[in-house]
Formats: sequence, C-alpha cells, structure tokens
Amino acid sequence: MRMIGQDSLNTRRRLAVDGKEYVYFSLPEAGRALGVDLSRLPMSLKILLENVLRFEDGRSYTVEDARAIAAWLEAGHSEREVPFRPARILMQDFTGVPAVVDLAAMRDGMIRLGGDPQKVNPLVPVDLVIDHSVMVDHFGRPDAFRRNVEVEFARNRERYTFLRWGQESFNRFRVVPPGTGICHQVNVEYLAQVVWTDEVDGTTYAYPDTCYGTDSHTTMVNGLGVLGWGVGGIEAEAAMLGQPIAMLIPDVVGFRLTGRLPDGATATDLVLTVTQMLRKKGVVGKFVEFFGPGLDDLPLADRATIANMAPEYGATCGFFPIDAATLRYLELTGRDAHRIRLVEAYARAQGLFRDATTPEPRFSDVLELDLSTVQPSLAGPKRPQDRVPLVNVARAFEEELTKSLGVSPQEATKRVPVEGTNYELGHGDVVIAAITSCTNTSNPSVMIAAGLLARNARRRGLTTRPWVKTSLAPGSQVVTEYLEKSGLQADLDALGFNLVGYGCTTCIGNSGPLDERIVEAIEGNKLVVAAVLSGNRNFEGRVHPNVRANYLASPPLVVAYALAGSMRVDLAADPIGHDPDGKPVFLREIWPSNAEIARVVEGNVTREMFRTRYADVFKGPPEWQAIAVEGGETYRWNDASTYVKNPPYFEGITPTPAPIADIVGARLLALLGDSITTDHISPAGSIRKTSPAGQYLLERQVRPEDFNSYGARRGNHEVMMRGTFANIRLRNEMVPGVEGGVTRHQPSGEVMTIYDAAMRYAAEGVPLVVVAGKEYGTGSSRDWAAKGTRLLGVRAVIAESFERIHRSNLVGMGVLPLVFREGTDRKTLGLVGDETFDVLGVADLRPRMELELVIRRADGRVDRVPVLCRVDTADEVEYFRHGGILPYVLRGMAKAA
Repeated sequence: MRMIGQDSLNTRRRLAVDGKEYVYFSLPEAGRALGVDLSRLPMSLKILLENVLRFEDGRSYTVEDARAIAAWLEAGHSEREVPFRPARILMQDFTGVPAVVDLAAMRDGMIRLGGDPQKVNPLVPVDLVIDHSVMVDHFGRPDAFRRNVEVEFARNRERYTFLRWGQESFNRFRVVPPGTGICHQVNVEYLAQVVWTDEVDGTTYAYPDTCYGTDSHTTMVNGLGVLGWGVGGIEAEAAMLGQPIAMLIPDVVGFRLTGRLPDGATATDLVLTVTQMLRKKGVVGKFVEFFGPGLDDLPLADRATIANMAPEYGATCGFFPIDAATLRYLELTGRDAHRIRLVEAYARAQGLFRDATTPEPRFSDVLELDLSTVQPSLAGPKRPQDRVPLVNVARAFEEELTKSLGVSPQEATKRVPVEGTNYELGHGDVVIAAITSCTNTSNPSVMIAAGLLARNARRRGLTTRPWVKTSLAPGSQVVTEYLEKSGLQADLDALGFNLVGYGCTTCIGNSGPLDERIVEAIEGNKLVVAAVLSGNRNFEGRVHPNVRANYLASPPLVVAYALAGSMRVDLAADPIGHDPDGKPVFLREIWPSNAEIARVVEGNVTREMFRTRYADVFKGPPEWQAIAVEGGETYRWNDASTYVKNPPYFEGITPTPAPIADIVGARLLALLGDSITTDHISPAGSIRKTSPAGQYLLERQVRPEDFNSYGARRGNHEVMMRGTFANIRLRNEMVPGVEGGVTRHQPSGEVMTIYDAAMRYAAEGVPLVVVAGKEYGTGSSRDWAAKGTRLLGVRAVIAESFERIHRSNLVGMGVLPLVFREGTDRKTLGLVGDETFDVLGVADLRPRMELELVIRRADGRVDRVPVLCRVDTADEVEYFRHGGILPYVLRGMAKAA
C-alpha cells in the first residue's frame, strides 16, 4: 500500500473478524464529522469518498475533496474534480506490453541515475492476463485447441519472452499465462477480493477493492461490487506508480430493477435491453448504479454480464452493490472463508451492504426496468445498442439489407454456388457463429443453455450448416470443466463448437480466416454475410473484414443460428431445420427451460472446480514454462526487434530536472480542426507499405503480410512515433485538400510526411507546436496519442478545448496543453502554417495560469494572445517540470534510494 493519510476527520476505526483486527476509515464517522447523512449517497460514491479519507494528506487529497463528495447529495451533481487511486491494476497483453516496456526502461534509467534498478517496481499490485493473442485458425475438430496454441506461441514468441521476463523480474507484477482465460472473467472469478487488505508498519488495513484496467470492459468487475473501469496506458502507469488521477465527481444514474426474468429470456437479452435503454438515455461520463427489488433474484453472473457492457451503453461503470448474492458467489468461486466474512463485516460497517433495510440512494436520474418484460433479442447489424427482438430479426435484416447494407432489392435474393462444395451462399447467410467473450462465457446459465440446446438439437438429428465457422472460446478453464462434467461439451462438439482457445478470439476480431472458397464467393459477388457472436462489440469490420452484418446474441442463440445458417430464417416462427425424417424442428421445441438450466448449473458448477483450476493460475502451460527468460534485473533489449524496443524517455536523465524554459521559435507541425480523435493522432489499425512505419518495417526485412497492426506493435516506439498523425483520414489545414499524415516544412515550403518533417525540425533544433479546434483528443484513451506527440518533438498543443483524459495524458508526457480564450481560435487568428510561436511564462508555471502566446508572421507582424495553461494541479506541475510522470517518479525513486 502506498501511504496512509493524516486522517484530519478522525475516521480511523478498528474492525475484528475471526479474532483478526483491521483498521479502516469509517464512512459513518466521516458523515458525522462533515455534518452530512451519507446513508443515501450512492454506493459507488461512498467508495470514492473512502479513497479520499484513506489518502487525505492536505495536498493531493484534502478534506475539501471529502466535503465535495458529501455535498454531491444536495444536487446529485458536482463540477469538482477529486483524486482517485485504485487498489490494483488489471492489464491484457495488447495494452500491457507498452506499460511493461516503460517499467523496463525505467530500470535502465535508474542505472543512469546511479540508483538500484530493483527499486523500480509497481507500487500497487498489477495483474496482466494474456488473452488477446489467440486466434481461431483451427476449429470444428477435436485438436483445434492444441493447434491454435501452437500457432499462438509461434506467432507471439517475441512478446511472450518479454512478458515472461517481466513476470520474473518485477515485484507486485503477475502474469496469467496464455490458455488460462479472459482477463475480466479471471478477475471476477479469482483476482478480485471485494475488500482489499494491506499491512503497513505492522497494521493491517481493510479498504474497498478498486481497479483500473487497460481494457474498456474492466467494468465487468462492478458486478461483484468492485469499483473499476478502463483507462489508457499512461493513467494505468501513473496509478501503478502510486500517483493519484483526478476525476470529476460523476453524475450517478440509478437503474431500478423489479421482477424476474421470464422463461426463455437470458442474461444476454437483459443486457442488450439495458444497453439500448441507457444509450437512449445518455450516460457518457456517468456512473450507473443498479438497485431495487429485482436484484434479489438476479444472480451475480447476470450482474457481471450487465456490468461488462458499460462501454457499450456509454457509462464509466455499471455498479452493483455488495449483498448476499456477492457472498454466495465468493463462496462458489472458492474464495477464502475468512475473506468472505471480512467482506460482509466491512461492507456492513461502512454502509456498503445492500439488504432489505438499505435506504434507497439519491441519484442524478433514475430509469426502471421490469425484468419480466425482457424478450429474447439480438443486437445488430453494426452497433451493440441496436437491439432487435428475436421475433423481428428476420424482417429487420431484410430492411437493413436494402438500406444500410446497400444491396438492391433485385440482388437481395441472389444465391451463388461455392466452388468445390455442394452448397450455395447468399445474402444474410451466417458464416461465423462464435461462443466467445467474457461478457457471456462467464455466465454458467447461458453456457449451460447453449449446451442443452445443442443436446436437444442433436437428439432431433440437426446439424450446423456447412458454411458456418463455429467456435467455442470460454473465458476460463472452469467453463470447460462444467461442460465436460455435465456431458454437454460432447453435444457442442457434435455441432462443431469444439474448444478453440481461452481468450477473446472473435469478439476482438481474432476470428481467424474463413474458407478461401467462401471468401471468393463473398468478394466475387459482393455478398452481405453475417456473424453471430456472444460478444460485446459488433462494429463493422471488427469481427472479420468480409463480414458486414454482425449480431450480438446469447450463446444458445449462437448455436441456433449455426443450425439455421441464415439471418433470414425467422427463428420465432419458421423451422430451424428438419429431422432425418423430414419433419420440421422449431426452436421453441428444443429450447431448454429456465428450470432445467438451473438444475444442470446446480449439479455441475462447483466450488472445487474453481479452487482446482485457479490453484496454479500463474504457472501456465508447458509452452509458457519452456520460454527462456532473457536478462536479469534489467531487460536484454534486442536491437533487431520490431515489436519490443527500449524507448528514449530516460536518455540523458539527470538527478534533478533542468529548469522549465519558455518555448521560443516553435514551428507548426499540424493545423487541425474540431473533434480530432486519438485515432487520428495514433491509429491502431493496419500499417501501409508506403507509410513511414511501413518503410521502417520493410527496411528491416519484415514482409508486408507480417506487418500486423500499430496496436500489436505498441512495444516499439520507432513504429509508433512513425504512426503518429499518420491516420489516412487526417486533414492538416497546412496542406489544404489533402488527406493523410502530411505537412508543410517551413521555411522551405516542402510537403512531406509529418514524421519526416518532425525529424527534420529535430535536426534543425526547432521546437514544435500543434494547433487544433474543439474537443481535441476525443475517443479511446490511447497512451500513444500522447507518447507519439512527445517523441515527435511537440512541446505544446494549443486547442479550443481538450478531451479530459487526453489532456492529462499530454501533461503526463511533458507536453503543454493550452486553451485559447473564448472568441479566439486558429481561424480568427488567420493561421496558415508559416508562423513561428513563442509561449512565454512557462518558466514560472502554476496550475491553470494564463500564459502569453506570441505569434510571429512571415510578413513581420506580431500578435500576442493570452492562453489558459491546462496543467491543472500542483501534482501536474511537478510532472511537467520533470518532463513527464515517468521521469518524475523515477527521480523520486532514485532520491529515496
């Protein structure tokens, strides 16, 4: 644990459980000290308040922060930011690799400072789960899992070798190896503790388990009463190194649940209904908190399914309070008995436990859903919030086909033979049916339902259509165990739903290749084919480049559509198929009842399964254990690597930072408009041969087919900085009428790539600035959007407004975010790109101070413009003074050593 605050409000109290004593910071006592009845404060905000109480130091955390959270009750709204530090960090391998690269680089930097590299370690527990790399290369065969594992390790050996070193070298850093499960399911089933404990100077402290994750679906753990959400890499690294992250005290939308799910409706149908309702309501940047009597009959796994999809309904998180269902789930999943008793005792002492006596919280707004009204549904063909009741799916697809999917009515019924087969393919045919994703594979009821549907279909002699690529990728090994124990895995196997791997697979686009003959039919005839998956995202192009219609569905409906083979079959009314005697078989005839599903779950999902499967969770398969660890306390960097490279953040670092200097004589690298996204700044997709990154890879004998993506190469700064501002749709107003990452070098006037211009300016010793419009840095929190900006030599970004997280990321990388005053922008100033810029007053930097921007024109005119410096806090001033958060932390570690 990083620190314990000074406790100005005198809230420190003791709690005894099984004879063991814990110290905690009492929320009821805080309410008394602040003169506020906190009983109706939303549970999620109580956790934010406890965080302030525990770390309160009069500087980063203050009594006024606590008072502001308590005062939220007055209006259900606040404009104040407060700091927050999670108890731990969760990572997946794609986003985790660059974070571990930075830690490894910090160890090299520590040696440059004459310190002990062993001092560089995460200050909070970090778990990295390798789950994003397995692809469905092999499927529909008994050895699919083994074959896919072989391909995965061959494809990712370089990255895995690096992570294997990190697992051995860093304290408080654990790696869950490939083939174990999906990070969010492993989090809910094993990593999460609900109440965290730490020993500091001989005293054991208890506090809420909270979590930042470098994946947006970290929100799944909210179903367990653990407050957590996804963040970008820089925020995660900052939290990992003990730094508080400022956040606006959010609005909290209450979602009241009543009733219980009817027969035939699943947790997936429920979450698609919730997603549609909340998207319509508008909850971006808000917390959603579930409450009401409907929770009494809502299992923990169903809650986790709903919490998982918070990014799809737009909320920061979808939180469920701790209650009896939480305790039952902890028991089922094999948690320690003492921990379970601690969870209940602590939650009750803090007013965080929901039962019949709990006062209804005050919310910013409230929605309500009667669970009995939920219908079987899918969502698609392009967005998670576009829910379609099952009874309307076929008709809705017909409408989409000739509207948003662009097929003419004359072509809509076209079917074409697939060469070398005995079948035809047409619009709406399902070519991918995937039981995948943490969203649903964490839920035994829907997985058992899929198995029972497969069993019933098999008994009626039904088989899946030959053009459907079927796959089963559970989020943990426990799923395989209970499917095998119940005998249902054999039924799924018989329909082609063999185990293909433990990972996200199809849900993140790792669906693997389709049969080349099917691809030829699709591409040659411009067919609109479909995928049905039990995932959380279905954006066009995400699942497979040849699949334009993508539908989210429950696992049993995935099986059903594999049997039907087409979105144009009305599963509510038409036969799903015919038995060997030619008799029609309807979905309603083979759909299992809720009672049958419950009986199979009760008889086959056991506590012992969880305890056994997670007993050696960090050991990994033989392929993982066989990877040789390279290097010792510092990593042995391979200069030839195109995936993992030592970044230059700490080259030439000195024990104390140089004084902050004003920016003088800067040139404009890019002149940009409104709503520039982090994807504009740092694309995550494919790498073009003609791009600077493509040329870099070609020079190193990497074949274009092996380029992979910017996302997969996030551990190599040379690739990523060449990809900064390289989006093919970027429009730089310095080069009118041209799309892509190009700019005009001054004073030569030559047009070149932004990367080449930045390197030329660097050789000339010229600092750079970027000027933009409103909402700069919107979209995903992408750390390389700030890292790449810094590495190109940009000293300041001057915009009309910033997206909150990207602004803090820029500061975290030592880049100055500046905001034009109202009425001033690039257009009123008449900027064209041949100007030079000075930013004066930086040497005396203070939070949110006004600085002077001096614009020197090519014709000799000079404008002096006030700009607001968006370095917002005293901590951020320190980060900036040190050149970024990583140098700041490193110098502190070296000094402490």
